Amino acid sequence: MDAAALTIGVDIGGTKIAAGTVDAEGHMIEYVRVPTPETIAGIDDGIVEAVQRLRRTNEVVAVGVAAAGFIDQRRTGVRFAPNLPWREHPLGQVLSDRLAIPVVVENDANAAAWAEFRFGAGREIDDMILITVGTGVGGGIVHSGQLIRGAYGVAAELGHMKMVPDGQVCGCGQRGCWEQYASGTALVRFARAQVTAYPKDGAVLLAAAGGLVDEIEGHMVTEAAKAGDPLAVSVFAEIGRWLGQGIADMVSVLDPAMAVIGGGVADAGDLLLEPARATYEKMLSGGGHRPHLQIRGATLGNEAGIIGAADLARRP
Repeated sequence: MDAAALTIGVDIGGTKIAAGTVDAEGHMIEYVRVPTPETIAGIDDGIVEAVQRLRRTNEVVAVGVAAAGFIDQRRTGVRFAPNLPWREHPLGQVLSDRLAIPVVVENDANAAAWAEFRFGAGREIDDMILITVGTGVGGGIVHSGQLIRGAYGVAAELGHMKMVPDGQVCGCGQRGCWEQYASGTALVRFARAQVTAYPKDGAVLLAAAGGLVDEIEGHMVTEAAKAGDPLAVSVFAEIGRWLGQGIADMVSVLDPAMAVIGGGVADAGDLLLEPARATYEKMLSGGGHRPHLQIRGATLGNEAGIIGAADLARRP
């Protein structure tokens, strides 16, 4: 395959299918989006529609699809998706048959990790982890310039490392998973608990939520923290501490040069990253006798999944 050719990346979310034509330097040339249908056949149709719209204006040689879920080791199908109706669905084969073009399917966090490695915050190093801090915690691992997928294609489900024995119940059915302590969901839970315990200190958040603790949402905490509200800042510090602890644990296993932090919660910048860095420094095993990794914010934003999937399509 021509490494300089154009490819299409598709990022499938719960509400929208976003797609873009991407060049070999990671630049998006054209972008389209369509609503995400509720059925398997409808999602297939939506992807085909988005790709065909992009193919009207540019010749492309392959398509990469970023999907939230377990992808098989051959990168052709979706074994399971938590928020979409895929169960052992041969997505790549279905699409390649309909589009008459090669199609590669990859986990969305893996695709985003590859994009940050190739074109974003990690482009100058060979070993990195991406941690996406959103509603949950996801991630991807690049080692020696290669995306780590594991024996069965489902490596790097970072959010489900067990951090607290018999801890918070997780949506995966287990308890104490990392994403229950270092995610947007955790941010809201911690904020509501703090406001309940200290209503005077939580006056800013209560006002933003119309006086109702259960109406406090993540964007309110972010806005209040950026404005300097002490309680909101302390909630981000708590999330950051859990984030730093998990990074220290992963460094003991993987020894990467960089941890790139993406996802909606990471938009808070140093409100999240500084406590993460401090905890990582404190908790890293043998930290005084080894090089330390860098902890940086992601740079490609919501386009990372599209860009990464498109680039992976060049290297099936």
